[in-house]
Amino acid sequence: MKKIITGLLMITLFALLSGCGYNTMQANEEAVIAAWGNVESSYQRRADLIPNLVEVVKGYATHEADTLKAVTEARARVGSMQVSKDILNDPASLNKFQQAQGELSGALSRLMVVVEKYPDLKANQNFLDLQKQLEGTENRINVARERYNSSVQIFNTSIRTFPNSLTNSLMLHLQRKEAFKAEEGAKVAPKVKF
Repeated sequence: MKKIITGLLMITLFALLSGCGYNTMQANEEAVIAAWGNVESSYQRRADLIPNLVEVVKGYATHEADTLKAVTEARARVGSMQVSKDILNDPASLNKFQQAQGELSGALSRLMVVVEKYPDLKANQNFLDLQKQLEGTENRINVARERYNSSVQIFNTSIRTFPNSLTNSLMLHLQRKEAFKAEEGAKVAPKVKF
């Protein structure tokens, strides 16, 4: 009889543990970390590409030195930030990182206005190639952000639904992750004036 009770307890324990979501939550957290790595990778690609873009533009647009300086300074601020996976658990650091990236995006937007103002820049094939690379990079950043937010949503759901929430509160103590958010004022379309 004792063996039967022990066997039933083992089967019950196994059934409970197999449905506790422990491994699922771990996998979901790793997916969030990997998605954040892809966001950082896209930002790094942009940071690597911008110096080349600026050098080409400098050769043709000496009249817009302030815009080029703003791009260079914004890129330097982004490059000087130390980013680790711990940023995912610190909303203030994540916000600071997003703000620096937003400043760089704004400077790049002003740079594109320079292109529109001075048609001779657009005629240069090297500039056109770099412009396409920059556009592709910005698209990659957007896709990486969307995938990160999707991973965060899956992770946050997995730690908040039953029975995973019970397992998390008793064993893992995982915290919700912050989704990538739009900058303040991003809902207003930028105005381009010539």
